[in-house]
Amino acid sequence: MFFVQMSGFPGSGKSTLASEIAKRTGAIIIDHDVVKTALLESIEVEVDPKLAGKISYNIDWSLIESFLSQGQKVIFDSPCLYEEMITKGTALAKKYHAPYKYVECYLNDFNEINLRLKNRESKISQIKEVKSIEGFRFTIENSKKPPQHKCLVVDTSKPLDSYIQEVLEYILE
Repeated sequence: MFFVQMSGFPGSGKSTLASEIAKRTGAIIIDHDVVKTALLESIEVEVDPKLAGKISYNIDWSLIESFLSQGQKVIFDSPCLYEEMITKGTALAKKYHAPYKYVECYLNDFNEINLRLKNRESKISQIKEVKSIEGFRFTIENSKKPPQHKCLVVDTSKPLDSYIQEVLEYILE
């Protein structure tokens, strides 16, 4: 059992990496974009995006706790932009005696991120373009990391095959 908290800017490769980890380890992925999109698609009135995000995260955490309580390996696929995410993630891992792992997909290339965002099949909850390079820089420089845990940052400008083994070794150590 383990709990992996993914992090990284949208388009940096979190979902691609999470899928590969799950394929090789049998882990369950809780994808924030899937939950938020399902919520947005099921409501027939316009919802404040912040409220939709908050509700979606509450659902995410409930699912994560349920799977960890069953002894499952869990990957949380979501940007990690708030301290609360680290606090909740580390607390749930501790509560269920699951090793806590933090993997950040790092891609410091504004143009490549936009290319990936434009070329992916996106959900309604996902951004389709980054308009501000300042906002992009601020976000990648301010992702939250757990201070008491070893974190792994992978350069996702490289092919997945070049770093997947390092990620698996980190998660399974």
